[in-house]
Amino acid sequence: MEAPEAMQKRKINITMDQDLIEYAKLYATKQRTSVSEVFTQFILNLKRVHEADPMRILLEDPGFQDSLLATMAKIQSGETKWLPYDQTF
Repeated sequence: MEAPEAMQKRKINITMDQDLIEYAKLYATKQRTSVSEVFTQFILNLKRVHEADPMRILLEDPGFQDSLLATMAKIQSGETKWLPYDQTF
Protein backbone atom coordinates (compact mmCIF):
# COMPACT_ATOMS: atom_id res chain seq x y z
CA MET A 1 0.00 0.00 0.00
CA GLU A 2 1.38 3.42 -0.98
CA ALA A 3 1.71 6.25 1.50
CA PRO A 4 -0.74 9.14 1.05
CA GLU A 5 0.50 11.91 -1.24
CA ALA A 6 1.19 14.31 1.66
CA MET A 7 3.45 11.79 3.39
CA GLN A 8 5.69 10.96 0.43
CA LYS A 9 9.11 12.53 0.64
CA ARG A 10 10.42 14.70 -2.17
CA LYS A 11 13.81 16.18 -2.93
CA ILE A 12 14.62 19.85 -2.58
CA ASN A 13 17.79 21.58 -3.74
CA ILE A 14 19.15 24.46 -1.72
CA THR A 15 22.22 26.64 -2.12
CA MET A 16 24.31 27.43 0.94
CA ASP A 17 27.79 28.67 1.78
CA GLN A 18 30.31 25.84 1.94
CA ASP A 19 31.09 26.47 5.62
CA LEU A 20 27.40 26.06 6.50
CA ILE A 21 27.20 22.87 4.48
CA GLU A 22 30.18 21.45 6.35
CA TYR A 23 28.73 22.53 9.68
CA ALA A 24 25.39 20.89 8.84
CA LYS A 25 27.18 17.64 7.98
CA LEU A 26 29.27 17.76 11.16
CA TYR A 27 26.22 18.55 13.30
CA ALA A 28 24.22 15.72 11.73
CA THR A 29 27.06 13.28 12.31
CA LYS A 30 27.40 14.30 15.95
CA GLN A 31 23.63 13.93 16.41
CA ARG A 32 23.68 10.56 14.63
CA THR A 33 21.17 11.69 12.05
CA SER A 34 21.13 12.99 8.50
CA VAL A 35 21.40 16.52 7.16
CA SER A 36 17.96 15.97 5.67
CA GLU A 37 16.53 15.20 9.12
CA VAL A 38 18.21 18.29 10.61
CA PHE A 39 16.48 20.47 8.03
CA THR A 40 13.20 18.60 8.45
CA GLN A 41 13.23 19.26 12.21
CA PHE A 42 14.17 22.91 11.66
CA ILE A 43 11.27 23.45 9.25
CA LEU A 44 8.87 21.57 11.52
CA ASN A 45 9.85 23.86 14.40
CA LEU A 46 9.25 26.91 12.20
CA LYS A 47 5.85 25.50 11.32
CA ARG A 48 5.00 24.90 14.98
CA VAL A 49 5.97 28.45 15.90
CA HIS A 50 3.83 29.82 13.10
CA GLU A 51 0.81 27.55 13.54
CA ALA A 52 0.88 26.51 17.16
CA ASP A 53 1.88 27.75 20.58
CA PRO A 54 5.56 28.80 20.49
CA MET A 55 5.63 28.64 24.29
CA ARG A 56 5.30 24.84 24.10
CA ILE A 57 8.46 24.64 21.99
CA LEU A 58 10.36 26.85 24.44
CA LEU A 59 9.23 24.84 27.45
CA GLU A 60 10.20 21.56 25.74
CA ASP A 61 13.77 22.76 25.11
CA PRO A 62 16.11 20.93 27.55
CA GLY A 63 18.42 23.95 27.87
CA PHE A 64 15.51 26.19 28.80
CA GLN A 65 14.25 23.64 31.33
CA ASP A 66 17.70 23.38 32.94
CA SER A 67 18.05 27.16 33.12
CA LEU A 68 14.56 27.56 34.54
CA LEU A 69 15.16 24.94 37.24
CA ALA A 70 18.51 26.51 38.17
CA THR A 71 16.90 29.95 38.44
CA MET A 72 14.06 28.58 40.56
CA ALA A 73 16.58 26.89 42.87
CA LYS A 74 18.49 30.18 43.31
CA ILE A 75 15.29 32.03 44.13
CA GLN A 76 14.17 29.38 46.62
CA SER A 77 17.58 29.28 48.34
CA GLY A 78 17.73 33.06 48.72
CA GLU A 79 20.83 33.40 46.49
CA THR A 80 19.05 35.81 44.17
CA LYS A 81 19.38 39.50 45.00
CA TRP A 82 16.30 41.42 43.90
CA LEU A 83 16.78 44.94 42.56
CA PRO A 84 14.24 47.68 41.94
CA TYR A 85 13.04 48.13 38.37
CA ASP A 86 15.03 51.32 37.79
CA GLN A 87 18.28 49.58 38.82
CA THR A 88 17.56 46.56 36.63
CA PHE A 89 16.81 48.40 33.40
